[in-house]
Amino acid sequence: MKTETRAVRIAGGGPAPESFQALFEALDAPAAMCDPALRLVSVNAAFRRFCADQHASVEEVARTLAGASVPADGASCDVELLPDLPGVVLTLSRRGDVVAVRARNEPELSRNRLVVAERALLEQARTEGVLLDLGRSVAEAGGEEELVAAVARGVKELFPGRSFCIRITDARTGGLTSLYAEGRLKEGAHEPLVLMERAVEKTSLDRASLPGDRVAVLSEVPLLFQDSTHGVSAPLVASGQLFGAINMEYPAGFVSDVPHDERVLLQLANQVAVAVKNAKLIDELTFVRKYLEDLLEKANALILVANRDKQVVVFNQALSALTGFGKEEVLGRDFFWLIPESEHLRLNQVIGAAIRGEPVNSFETRLLTRHGAEVRVSFATSSKLSQHGEVEGVIAIGQDITVVKELEKRIIHAEKLASIGQLAASVVHEINNPMTAVATYADALLQRSRMTPGANPADQEKLRKILESSHRILRFTRDLVSYARPAQDRPERVQLNAVVDMAVGFCEHVVSQARVSVQREYAELPPLSAVRANLVQVFVNLITNACHAMPPGGSVILATGRDGQDAVVKVRDTGTGIDPKHLQRIFEPFFTTKPEGKGTGLGLSICQGIVENHGGRMTVESTLGQGTTFIVRLPLQQG
Repeated sequence: MKTETRAVRIAGGGPAPESFQALFEALDAPAAMCDPALRLVSVNAAFRRFCADQHASVEEVARTLAGASVPADGASCDVELLPDLPGVVLTLSRRGDVVAVRARNEPELSRNRLVVAERALLEQARTEGVLLDLGRSVAEAGGEEELVAAVARGVKELFPGRSFCIRITDARTGGLTSLYAEGRLKEGAHEPLVLMERAVEKTSLDRASLPGDRVAVLSEVPLLFQDSTHGVSAPLVASGQLFGAINMEYPAGFVSDVPHDERVLLQLANQVAVAVKNAKLIDELTFVRKYLEDLLEKANALILVANRDKQVVVFNQALSALTGFGKEEVLGRDFFWLIPESEHLRLNQVIGAAIRGEPVNSFETRLLTRHGAEVRVSFATSSKLSQHGEVEGVIAIGQDITVVKELEKRIIHAEKLASIGQLAASVVHEINNPMTAVATYADALLQRSRMTPGANPADQEKLRKILESSHRILRFTRDLVSYARPAQDRPERVQLNAVVDMAVGFCEHVVSQARVSVQREYAELPPLSAVRANLVQVFVNLITNACHAMPPGGSVILATGRDGQDAVVKVRDTGTGIDPKHLQRIFEPFFTTKPEGKGTGLGLSICQGIVENHGGRMTVESTLGQGTTFIVRLPLQQG
């Protein structure tokens, strides 16, 4: 059914305008009139009461109306005054230059708005709670891997149902150091890192400082995941440095408040960026600290650090190897525990000087070893300062000088031997003169006795023994002078069997004192090129050691032979043998199994050096209870 609207003309010309104003004022409905610019022209009493009931003034409503849209002529529209007046609706109806306004209260609309506001507040509280928990997690993370895992948990809780990717990069090179993705990444999507231009501008990143081969700045960030329709991203920026980015993308059909997500993601990224920066600083400090610790621990020097209470806080591997004490046995103990009591007074003076800030460049002392022996060391000390410049300990860096001291003793001993050798040469010269006369006269008497008929044969035998003994003494003194004379390192052609025999001759007194026998098992050998005196020294040493290693009644077996192009000499004894734990160290300088004062530990080391200088090698075989064999190999075709 169609309703027609017709204008009704009132007879007599109608009431005056004042009558319409009276009717407008008398209306119970809140009403007002505006001009086309929505400026209030007139309001009725009900409208004023309505505004008062809403705890608002007419002026406040007028300001709200001024910002509304003007309806077209003949049309109407509703204007909600939220948030100024929740639940209040103004209906605007335009007729020409007049806009009628009718106000009404919509309680349901007010309730709906309150529910929406409440939900928004709850969501904000949840977001802040997640961000707070995330802040604690990243602060407690022990490294970059744990930090990324904590961030991933936070992103999943804040943005369920979305795909996301967390990339952590090196601030200097832009290289990727960590990657976490929730979803199916496109092939090659993780590099390069793409940042939005507006994000770079907001974070004040310097584009020139970004590595162009690893970081790109574009107007839009390409999608990283398969089946995504759109997404948002946030760079991880702290102190003007880029530490990565977080990308979040939405699958097809996913409904979400994208602007809200972007705001929260930016807030999350700012928090994560600071945590990543701190984590990387901690990693760098940890690396530097570990590097310095390894440097001290494995340095080729003795390094010891003690605090003001003289407790050891650093004891490196070189000291452990020298003393035999493990680090765990020494750390925390008094430094004087390592020092013989006789050295304590001197050491107190050095430590006192270091604590006063006075360095000591060279300080020699002794350290105790696990086996009760002592080693000599030389230390340079300096003060260990705290952050405030106060002395909190002593640093001692040094070296083992035990070998040096032994060499010094050896040099002094060698000088004494040289003096004795000079004296012996003089004595030998004095012996040779009368002994030559004895040999000459004995030979003359023997010849005369042989020419004299009826001479007593017993007298001739005595003269012959005198002559043989004289020649033996002369030969021994001649060889002794030759052996004692410094070698000129000029090789000559020598017979190896004769060299071994000469060494046996020099050792006759040692063999006699040890009450052992010498057995010779020689083979025919061609001559070889060698320094005679040096080779004699080698075999004298080996024969002497063999005699010392046997009880009375033992045997020294000297065997020579040929093995290919090498001449081989074996010096075997029937002694007690060498303990297997000592066998690997037998050629080390200063290593000896003889009692204190019976050997220097240099003989075999020197012998090995002589043999190697001749192009040969020396080895040892030994069995406990059965004896020891030293094997010397020398090249036959040398020089």
